[in-house]
Amino acid sequence: MTTEQSLKVGSNEMELVDFRILKQEDDNVYEGIYGINVSKVREIIKLPNLTDLPSTPEFIEGIFDLRDVVIPVVNLAKWMGIVEPEDAKKNSRVIITEFNNVLIGFIVHEARRIRRINWSDIEPASFMNSTSSIDGSKITGVTKIEGDNVLLILDLESVVQELGLYEPDTQSLPKKIENFTGLALVLDDSTTARRIVKEALVKMGFDVVEAMDGKEGLEKLDALYDAYGDEISDNLKIIISDVEMPRMDGFHFAANVKEDGRFNNIPIVFNSSISDHFSEDRGIKAGGEAYLVKFQASSFYDEVARVVRAHIK
Repeated sequence: MTTEQSLKVGSNEMELVDFRILKQEDDNVYEGIYGINVSKVREIIKLPNLTDLPSTPEFIEGIFDLRDVVIPVVNLAKWMGIVEPEDAKKNSRVIITEFNNVLIGFIVHEARRIRRINWSDIEPASFMNSTSSIDGSKITGVTKIEGDNVLLILDLESVVQELGLYEPDTQSLPKKIENFTGLALVLDDSTTARRIVKEALVKMGFDVVEAMDGKEGLEKLDALYDAYGDEISDNLKIIISDVEMPRMDGFHFAANVKEDGRFNNIPIVFNSSISDHFSEDRGIKAGGEAYLVKFQASSFYDEVARVVRAHIK
């Protein structure tokens, strides 16, 4: 069993690959500490021989063949606008990631360890009112580690979008979009993701309530119960939840919902960029009735309609 698989459903914990990026400033070298969710990591390898790609951004180092799959490789330091020390690449590693069903490699100067961290110990990027920029990079969360150091969780998916390797599919609509009434609760720490999901649900006839993470989602549920009482499940027809969210992740949120007699009949659909089968299985065990990979419009409409129809009395 891997360390990832030992995570309990609803534990509100995540596992991060702790990696380092070195930065040269005058005569000094500084070490940046970063992390990525283990669920998005396929493997970590030594820097292979790369084939250059013409007419691509400077931070794309090239491509290589990994077991008959061509993988583009991004130099994270260059993407972040960091000046690397001359000998930084001698111990470099490539983190092979998969999200939104896209494989891409990221060059880092060192892959240090796997850390298990509680989501409640992660400060969201929203504490700066938007996705934060540090050294030209984007972060989704910050957490303290030993020695009063700070680890930054990078938004590597934004690199994939910058490269044009992934764009949310909002156009592939089914022949008929079913029309429902009632409320839908949407949880996601990404403003863009919430907007995409909200627009889709509004097309289906729902009024949408939004929350930035699992903790706020539970607060919104309490407020809705105050408004509707025991008839809440007649009014709130579905919950759409991201998985990775600071303070409280989607799995822990779902486990809380399913343990609460006021809300346990309300169906939950996970909508995440994590595309591994373990996370899908973990989502179902947490109480989800479907697990979708962001964002494929046709699948989204079909699955939401299926789940809501199954719960209409």
